[in-house]
Amino acid sequence: MKYKVSLGKKVYEVEVEEGKAMLLDEYEAKAPVPPAVAAPIPAADQTPQTVHSAIPLPVTPGTQVKSPLPGTVLKVNVSVGDAVKAGDVLMIIEAMKMENEIAAPSDGTVKQIAKEKGATVVTGDVLLVI
Repeated sequence: MKYKVSLGKKVYEVEVEEGKAMLLDEYEAKAPVPPAVAAPIPAADQTPQTVHSAIPLPVTPGTQVKSPLPGTVLKVNVSVGDAVKAGDVLMIIEAMKMENEIAAPSDGTVKQIAKEKGATVVTGDVLLVI
C-alpha cells in the first residue's frame, strides 16, 4: 500500500509491503490555498443549486449530508429536486480503492448538490443538502 505522510514542511510518499517500507519520494509541502469566499445568495432566490466549479457555494438550509471520509466522488445518484427516502444511496465515494456508499439520513428532497463526480473531498465536507 502507498501512503503520503506529512511531517512538518515535508511530504513523504512511502510504500509498505509485507513488513517492509520503502521511501518513494520526498518533497516540500505546499502551503494550503485559502478558499475563495463566494458572494451570499439573496434571500429571495430560493433556486436549488449545483456546484460547477471549485469555488464553494453557500450551503442551502436543510439536512447536510457530510463526507464521513476523505476520497473522490465516484458517482452522484441523485439530482436537485429528487425525492429520497432514508437509506437511499446518494453518492459513492472512492477511498483507498474501495467504493463507499453515502446514504440519505432521512426522507426529503435534494435541495443542493455541493460536490460533483470527480471532486476530492475530506472528512466533514458537505456533499449535498436534503
